[in-house]
Amino acid sequence: MNSEELKRQAAARALEYVQSGMKLGLGTGSTARHFVELLGARVRDGLEVIGVPTSETTRHDAIRCGIRLTTLDEVDRLDLTVDGADEIDPALNLIKGGGGALLREKIVAAASDRMIVIADDTKWVETLGRFPLPIEVIPFGLGATQRAIEKAFVACGVAGELVVRKAKDGHVFVTDGGHWIVDAHLGRIGDAPGLAQSLGLIPGVVEHGLFIGLASVAMLAGSQGIRVVERQ
Repeated sequence: MNSEELKRQAAARALEYVQSGMKLGLGTGSTARHFVELLGARVRDGLEVIGVPTSETTRHDAIRCGIRLTTLDEVDRLDLTVDGADEIDPALNLIKGGGGALLREKIVAAASDRMIVIADDTKWVETLGRFPLPIEVIPFGLGATQRAIEKAFVACGVAGELVVRKAKDGHVFVTDGGHWIVDAHLGRIGDAPGLAQSLGLIPGVVEHGLFIGLASVAMLAGSQGIRVVERQ
């Protein structure tokens, strides 16, 4: 079974948590796309939900699938967000942002009563950091922001190269919010909550890809089936 089939299995399992009348956060990325497509099939069969997309790509996918959309200006809370992750640790802390939508993803997750993370089991790690940590930044003063990030790394006992993300065309990648992303190749993050707090204090850092305490449940699809892990 290939990774796309595993992702679709995890998405299908998360769909079991969706009930008619729910307000849903719709994640971004290849795994979340499977959830949006499966949700769209249920909507066409009569399920009544309304969604808040976490990116322009997801917005287009949801419209294509016939899912009614709203915004966080129009609803105060969401019942559930379903999204993927680049890494998941045993405390259900996450690294997200490989697709560049981390800011909107975190806003939507924080506005939700529950967040379900869906992934294939290769995303499960004992310690976060193997996947480069995305840090969304303001382009102005980038050098000063990078130096402040490096000081935060030293204080938190991590180190690694900072790389400004490029798009497929070779130009700097620009997020839906008009910002840039610096990917930090750290290898291992011993204290993810501490690093998250430090990065959040830096002027010029819009958001970072450490999602601490937001995920309620992880659904990990592997060759032996789906493992459901709940945050303690």
